[in-house]
Amino acid sequence: MLIRDIGQFIDGGQLWWGTEGRCRTCPHAWCEQDTGAVTPEGIRQALLAEHGAARLRPAVPGASTVAVLRALRETHGLSLGQARALADELMTTGLTGTLVEMELMAAALGRRSVAVTVESVAD
Repeated sequence: MLIRDIGQFIDGGQLWWGTEGRCRTCPHAWCEQDTGAVTPEGIRQALLAEHGAARLRPAVPGASTVAVLRALRETHGLSLGQARALADELMTTGLTGTLVEMELMAAALGRRSVAVTVESVAD
C-alpha cells in the first residue's frame, strides 16, 4: 500500500508544492518539491478535494483596476487580456482556488493597496 502526502505553501513570496510518499510494506519512500506560477493539476485537485476551495473577493467596492491588473500580471505572468478577464472575475464573482493560491494572490493585491478577503467556499 502506498501512502502519499501532498501540500502547497508560500515561501519567499512564491508558490511551492510538495509530495511525500512511502510504501507501508517496504522501505521505499520519496519526497519532491517544486515551485512555479501554477501547481500541477493532480496536486491541485487533490488539495481541493481534501480541503475545499477558497474564494478571494474585494473587501470594498471600487478597487483600482490598474492595481489589480498589475498584481495579477506580476503573480501569474499573464498577458494584459488574460489579466483583464481575471480582474473582471475577481470584481464580480471572486476568484476561487486552493487556500494557499488565494492567500498568495491576496498578499500580491495587498502590496498594491487593494483590500481583499479570503473565505472558504461552502460545499
